[in-house]
Amino acid sequence: MTQLLGTNALVQLGLRRDRIMIPVWLYALTAVVASTGYSYGQLYDTPAARLDFASAVATNGSTLAFYGHVYHADSIGGLTAWRLSGIGAAITAALTVLLVVRHTRADEEAGRLELIGAGVVGRYAPLTTGVLIALAADAALAGLVLIAQVAVGLPFAGAVAFSLGWFGAGLVFAAVAAVTAQIAETSRVANGLAFGVLGLAYLLRAIGDAGPSWASWLSPIGWSQQLRPYAGERWWVFALFVALAAVIGTVAYALVERRDIGAGLLPTRPGPATAAPTLRSPLALAWRLQRGLLAGWAVALLVYGAVIGGIADGINALVQDSKGTRDIITDMGGTKSLIDAFLATAAGLLGLAAAVYAVQAVLRLRTEETQQRAEPLLATRVGRIRWALSHVTIAVAGSVVLLALGGLSAGLAHGLRSDDVGHQLPRVLGGALAQLPATWVIAAVALALFGLRPRAVLASWGVVGACLLLWLLGPSVHLTQRAMDISPFTHIPKLPGSAFSTTPLAVLTVIAAVVAGAGLAGLRRRDIG
Repeated sequence: MTQLLGTNALVQLGLRRDRIMIPVWLYALTAVVASTGYSYGQLYDTPAARLDFASAVATNGSTLAFYGHVYHADSIGGLTAWRLSGIGAAITAALTVLLVVRHTRADEEAGRLELIGAGVVGRYAPLTTGVLIALAADAALAGLVLIAQVAVGLPFAGAVAFSLGWFGAGLVFAAVAAVTAQIAETSRVANGLAFGVLGLAYLLRAIGDAGPSWASWLSPIGWSQQLRPYAGERWWVFALFVALAAVIGTVAYALVERRDIGAGLLPTRPGPATAAPTLRSPLALAWRLQRGLLAGWAVALLVYGAVIGGIADGINALVQDSKGTRDIITDMGGTKSLIDAFLATAAGLLGLAAAVYAVQAVLRLRTEETQQRAEPLLATRVGRIRWALSHVTIAVAGSVVLLALGGLSAGLAHGLRSDDVGHQLPRVLGGALAQLPATWVIAAVALALFGLRPRAVLASWGVVGACLLLWLLGPSVHLTQRAMDISPFTHIPKLPGSAFSTTPLAVLTVIAAVVAGAGLAGLRRRDIG
């Protein structure tokens, strides 16, 4: 037990540090579950409508790969589980990975664990703290999601199975992150390894749903669906989560004994004695620091675009008997053509994804500052504005690349399905690129917070979350136009399908420039660090 000494105090400290981040995640995910269950109850209010929808899903390979099978077609719970059990399990796993690495490898990398370890703290206490905080968040999420489902009228047993699927995925990936935190020497690599495992798990689930069914049994994300919420629950599947987590967790604790504090099990290769000729400017350094993040997002949006493009041509069959669903899609897409409206809606989500990337890229400035890597750079001839603009340039250019890749992937897939690549590809690509000004506004807000109120930079994630909630819930709950106008994405022309106008794009670009300028002015005047 001496190896766990100090765990209780570290857990309390960790929960205090996460008192904003965890509740925001829980609120957002619970709201999505509640709104999805309620919306399906309104949109598919007869068994016949639900059966027709499930039949259309079963014949669309792209939909099966993205969401999986509908195991109980004539119930609202079955549709809710189809829509969210797999994706929600993956998001829960991602949250878990971030929390475990944050309280283990990230604290170790920053030197905080070395200070803590100098006190009366057991060898296993930091790792146990990270795992316990992550599992506490997962348990709270499972409880809230359970309550949300019951509140919208779904059966209790199915709601329990649904929630256990999310919790089980978090349990397994808490163990996975615990292992990667021991292997890698930096939090970035630890997160990357864990997310690589998560991506493989989701891919196996997709292959199993679209092809050979046995492949989904190789994935913890697939197990969340194999629990069969609302479709004759398979309670024994939860034992698979527990068994796998126990095995991987045992490995993680064994690895703790085999390494020194601050070191990872993967050997660190020494860098070259001199920098490459290309690494001679702040922009080159920013690119070196951010290229991995951009590559990961590029792969994700390429896949997303291909799936959306593959689904689009069959969207009429998916919602043929649900006037409510058609109305929501056309309201979000801004056109009466269902396919165009669906593609315009998908373009909006591409824009939000690009905004998340842009905020991450801009906030790298704050990371460099707090980890004291900015000061040596600024001690040279490099000025603050030049340093900041190097990362902002990567954020701006990266968002262009991501939206172009997502638009090209979606346009090509849709064009191939409809035998009209020459016409559809430029239309879909244009709809994706039209999201750029709104994306830049969100990035500018992050830069303004960094320059003017650096300790409040996490509020930029609240801005992204607000835009996402307005995008998801606004049309279905009939929010007023004044409320919808809070999001810059509301003002983007709904392309393809609607009339193109340069005025809102120009206005948003000017707003982004002004807000970013305010942030740079603030950075020039405040203290670094």
